[in-house]
Amino acid sequence: MKKILLRLFSLIAILILAWLWIIINPKPAFAQMNTINYSNINLENRDFKGANLAGGTFVAAEMRGVNFQKANLTNAILTKGVLLKANLESANLTGALVDRVTLDGANLKNAIFTEATLTRSRFYDADISGADFTDALIDRYQVSLLCEKAEGTNPVTGVSTRDSLGCR
Repeated sequence: MKKILLRLFSLIAILILAWLWIIINPKPAFAQMNTINYSNINLENRDFKGANLAGGTFVAAEMRGVNFQKANLTNAILTKGVLLKANLESANLTGALVDRVTLDGANLKNAIFTEATLTRSRFYDADISGADFTDALIDRYQVSLLCEKAEGTNPVTGVSTRDSLGCR
């Protein structure tokens, strides 16, 4: 009889704690309440110079001529974005997802792309002097095109563009 009462008491205690947990409704530790989300928005010619956009989402955003100069875009998501003639000079895109992005004619001078994912992205006529692509994922074909014009050293990381791309 004591065992049954002890189990019943334990079950009631667990149910009360579970009920209190639901009532208190704590926020999950992984929640990002202040995440910037510019998905599917026209941001053409917008000025984000020096802005802190870390972890921001720019999925399928129209960003022709946008100014991200010196912006913090670490761990940002720019998948399927159009950044024709955009200014990303000295921007930090460490760990960013820049997948299927058009960067034709973009100013990427001294940008940091360390550990970024740049697969299926285009860089035609982009200025990459001083950009750091250390440990970035880039399609081989794009790397060969980038190596043809790679020059300079990133002033922040001290890594040469050619070395970061693995150019021979």
